[in-house]
Amino acid sequence: MDVSAYLEGVPEARRPALTRLRELCLTELPDFEERIAYGMPVYVRRGAAEGEIAWASQKQYISFYLMRTDVREAFADRLAAHDMGKACLRFRHPDRIDFPLLRDLLQATAKAPPGLIC
Repeated sequence: MDVSAYLEGVPEARRPALTRLRELCLTELPDFEERIAYGMPVYVRRGAAEGEIAWASQKQYISFYLMRTDVREAFADRLAAHDMGKACLRFRHPDRIDFPLLRDLLQATAKAPPGLIC
């Protein structure tokens, strides 16, 4: 399965938001490879073994996984306003996804040196 096939399988109501999220990842993470791992889209820095960003359509929400500890800490104030687990940012409504925040997180991830993954 590839990411296009993944998107075909998500609920119709979520597809536009997830497509926008994918396009944002592809734009802001130019030195990363897009893959499917653990049943979801994952973005892996070229030459690295593990992904730093992932997202998924879950039963109750859209999840955005930010595996970099340093980026999470740098954005702690902005992330505090959202439903956030250790590394998972959850959006229960596709129309409420904070795309400016996600863009900033992706840009910070792209600029960061490899490492510091949780």
